[in-house]
Amino acid sequence: MTPRRKQRLILTLILFTGTAVAITLALLALRENINLFFAPTAVQAGEAPRDASFRLGGMVVAGSIHRSDDGLEVRFDLTDTAETVAVIYRGILPDLFGEGQGVVTQGRLLSDGTFRAEQVLAKHDETYMPPEVNDALEKAQKMGLQ
Repeated sequence: MTPRRKQRLILTLILFTGTAVAITLALLALRENINLFFAPTAVQAGEAPRDASFRLGGMVVAGSIHRSDDGLEVRFDLTDTAETVAVIYRGILPDLFGEGQGVVTQGRLLSDGTFRAEQVLAKHDETYMPPEVNDALEKAQKMGLQ
C-alpha cells in the first residue's frame, strides 16, 4: 500500500468514526428530550412510563378540583370519558383552567398511580381542543361504544 493510499484510508476512517459518534450523540439527546403523550386510558392500562416525564391530556372532571389551604397545590381528575387519572399540581394555574375544560399536563407518574404535573396547559378558547386530547377523547368514545 502506497503512503498516499494509506493516508486516504486513515482520513476516511477518521471521518467515518466522527460521523458515527456525532449521529449517536444526536440520537441520544433526542431520546432524552422527547415528550410522549398519553391519555388516561393508556395510563391506567400501564402503557405510560413510570420513570420518565410525559404529557397527559384530557378533560377536567366536574367537581374534582380541590385546592390546598395555601392555594398553590391543586388536585383534580383528568378523563378521556373512559378512564380517569388523579393529578397533583403545585403552582399557578392558567386563567382558562376549569371544570370540563381540555388540558394537557406534563410531569411524571407517581408509584400510587397519581400524576405529578410540573406544567398545566389549558386550551385558549371555547372552540379549540389540543389535537392529542381530541384524538384521545374520540378513541375512548369509540372503545366505549364497542
